[in-house]
Amino acid sequence: MSDSSPRALLAARGLEAGYGASQVLFGIDLDILPGTVTTLLGRNGMGKSTTIKTLIGALALRAGDIQFGGQPTRGMAPDAIARLGVAIVPEGRQCFPNLSVREHLVAFADNRNGLRDHWTLERLWTLFPRLRERAGHMGNQLSGGEQQMLAIARALSTNPRLLILDEATEGLAPVIREEIWRCLRQLKEAGQTILVVDKYIDRLLALADHHVVLERGRVVWRGDSAALDGDRTVWRDYLGV
Repeated sequence: MSDSSPRALLAARGLEAGYGASQVLFGIDLDILPGTVTTLLGRNGMGKSTTIKTLIGALALRAGDIQFGGQPTRGMAPDAIARLGVAIVPEGRQCFPNLSVREHLVAFADNRNGLRDHWTLERLWTLFPRLRERAGHMGNQLSGGEQQMLAIARALSTNPRLLILDEATEGLAPVIREEIWRCLRQLKEAGQTILVVDKYIDRLLALADHHVVLERGRVVWRGDSAALDGDRTVWRDYLGV
């Protein structure tokens, strides 16, 4: 991967992957620089979630390579990649129904990367005051919005170097979406490196540094927010906007 950016926290080259006889990704290249917010954009079924699965080790690569922090991760188990400092807020939230909010945030807490300004339980309560109010509630007793807050807080409790959000605000009420956008702005201001998938392009323009657009498992466009805002043919042809 000598052509990867020397500054990239995560560098992926030539990713090919799929399910059974069906190939979904065809040579995906992706660089995520430290302290930046990067988006994966595209219509449904274009390979965004599949790309994320390859990055976290949940789906084996058929070709290509991934480095995280300069370390090759191809073939590593998801838990080993997580220990390097990758955390995901998965589509569907996947909160545990038999764990309380507090237990979610304590059970996964770790600062294995030795971050100086790391996430503590008190700091997570400050980020999401509603979770403090629901500390004793079980995962299945929370609303969809509260579950999303919990999924983000759970990921942050591991103090990741890279935070990945798949469908960050999918299915949430507008007031809850605003809460999630507020959270992501705060995380960016704090220097958290983020990869995010979401359909609200206008909000992502204000948040993200770099955008990567997928179409049928291939990168068809990449650039910063100013370039994406100024090229509405990309919106029309690839984003369905």
